[in-house]
Amino acid sequence: MLRAPRICPCGHKVAYGEACACQRRAARARPSAAKRGYGSKWRAAREEYLAAHPICATPECGAAATVVDHVKPHKGDMALFWHRPNWQPLCATCHNRKTARRDGAFGRTVKCD
Repeated sequence: MLRAPRICPCGHKVAYGEACACQRRAARARPSAAKRGYGSKWRAAREEYLAAHPICATPECGAAATVVDHVKPHKGDMALFWHRPNWQPLCATCHNRKTARRDGAFGRTVKCD
C-alpha cells in the first residue's frame, strides 16, 4: 500500500518513510551519546539515582521511574549535566511527553528556556 508523502518542517515534500535532507544533516551533526556525556559514568550515576528515587516525579503519574531527566536542559554544559538538583526521576512516558513538548517534536514549536 502506498502512503502519501509528508511535508518536512523545512517545507520540502518527502516520500513516506524517508528522511529529508535537512534531517539527515542534523542526524550527522549530533555527537554520539557517549560524547554528549552519557557514557559508563552516567549509567552508574543514573542507576544509583533511580535506586534512591524509584517513583516518577510527575504528580499525577506514580509509575516506576526509568529515566533520569535534566529539569533544565544542559545543552552541553557539563557542570549543569552533573548537578544533581537538576535531575528528576521520570517514567519513560512522562519523559517522552516532556521532551516532545520542549524540543518541538511532532511539529510543535520549540520552547525556549
